[in-house]
Amino acid sequence: MLADFYQSVTVVERDVLPTDPVPRRGVPQGRLIHALLAGGAQIFDELFPGLLGELVANGAIRWDGDYAKLWISFGGHRLLRSGRAPDPDSFPFYFQSRPFLEWHVLRRMRDVSNVTVLEHHDVQALTSTADRNRISGVEVVNRDSQHRMTVTSDLVVDATGRGSRTPVFLEQLGYDRPAENEVIVNLAYACQPVRVPPGSLQENFIAIFPEPGRPKMFAAVGYENDIAMFAVGAMAGLHPPGTAPEMQTFAADCAPAGALAAFAVAEPLGEVAHHRVPSNRWRRYDKLRRLPAGLIVLGDAICSFNPIYGQGMTVAAIEAIVLRDCLRRGDRDLPRRFFRSSAKKIRIAWQSATGSDLALPEVKGTVPLSMRLSNAYLDQVMTAAETDSTVMLRFLRVIGMIDSPARLLLPAFIFRVACVNQARRHRDPQLQPVRVAGVADGPTPVPERLSE
Repeated sequence: MLADFYQSVTVVERDVLPTDPVPRRGVPQGRLIHALLAGGAQIFDELFPGLLGELVANGAIRWDGDYAKLWISFGGHRLLRSGRAPDPDSFPFYFQSRPFLEWHVLRRMRDVSNVTVLEHHDVQALTSTADRNRISGVEVVNRDSQHRMTVTSDLVVDATGRGSRTPVFLEQLGYDRPAENEVIVNLAYACQPVRVPPGSLQENFIAIFPEPGRPKMFAAVGYENDIAMFAVGAMAGLHPPGTAPEMQTFAADCAPAGALAAFAVAEPLGEVAHHRVPSNRWRRYDKLRRLPAGLIVLGDAICSFNPIYGQGMTVAAIEAIVLRDCLRRGDRDLPRRFFRSSAKKIRIAWQSATGSDLALPEVKGTVPLSMRLSNAYLDQVMTAAETDSTVMLRFLRVIGMIDSPARLLLPAFIFRVACVNQARRHRDPQLQPVRVAGVADGPTPVPERLSE
């Protein structure tokens, strides 16, 4: 995207980039379970036309709209698994490993004539003008020779991930660090890549999310060329197992039996990989009163989410589109315009992730009334999505970040959710309406925050 606006773009990369789709040290996610949300897939294909078709041609899997190939349990609700989406092309759900996707993106990026990759270098500091009002480039060091040099630029974009040092660099230049919003989840998970016998894993995508009283998860995704990734995870300080047999035992009370059977006979393609994520964390650059010109932060460097919801790459892609739209109006006051515009998009994903996390009593934190109302209404939506294909698809499009959450608040949709759940209560009188502590019984409230 930046190559469309600047004469040259230099990517400072700490790794020596691979020539094959294999994991690399600088991307630990490459050894972990991964899924690209449908909204992210749309943006990838917009920025690199034809990319999704290339993925499939080289072995990736594309969801064909059959709900039986998705096994999703969210908040204790197992979503509908029968029927087909009326227009699966409008919901581009693709399955491939993280190294496979990154390799295809890298190949495309290398074809952009004004992009150069400076491999095996670390950024040591930001440089600035004498008055420190504008960032003028970065100081980098070669990881082998330790040779230092300065790369000058009109714009520096920090996409270095959760461990970004930009807050430190800003402080060194006399600016404030951004405030941070944080929700502690203490997530730990274990993943293993395997080769499954053809046809042994019936689903393209399985995600059993934590629920109250059971703060653990199971997931399995079918990748390119009969590769699959299995994962188990635990939140709130619980510890996941360390071996594949222990993973199967750990997930026995929540995972589909067929998936566990496929895992048991699969050929391991690597060791069990472990990863820990302490929190959702949002650095509020949008709230800083002073910002230097010529500096943008995006991706996990600005906001990192609980990864079990798969939002990270899609939010970063959305931010790239926001930056593009800002640059189309010129670079005057670019950082402030970008941070404020991107915050509106980040907030949607943030409320979704933290709302789901704080719905678990095992996750500590203050739950504002607006979030409790949102969670109560979403519980009604997910109840209806267990049996109704229209509600199911609308919910998938929202959590896939194609549609705004405001689409869940359209009067016709609220009415459908209410009718579906009322019909279910007539069939099963033991089903009870959702109640929220501290909120009087009555019609389901419309959560204001959900509409943002």
